Amino acid sequence: MTADEAVEKIVGALADVAGLRPATPVLPVSRESLAVDLSPEVVRIRLIATRLPIPPLLDRAAGAVREVLAGTAWESARLRLEVTDLDGAAFARPTSQ
Repeated sequence: MTADEAVEKIVGALADVAGLRPATPVLPVSRESLAVDLSPEVVRIRLIATRLPIPPLLDRAAGAVREVLAGTAWESARLRLEVTDLDGAAFARPTSQ
């Protein structure tokens, strides 16, 4: 699997984690893949939380990403999930949703 393919699969896996979305830089073109950095040592993903509480969301995201990385060159890399922002919508939803 190439790095670009891995990034696309990681972004796709995160789409299934309600309450988190890739954090993208402010650019004219929105590209979720810009939120993912791959290196042999660290896979770094910047996220925006849209729900609370955050720790269970990160656990689900880590599981989804680890599944994608299994059997790839990044399988043993440290996974670093960084919540860079909290969407205001997170405060409008009850935590049970």
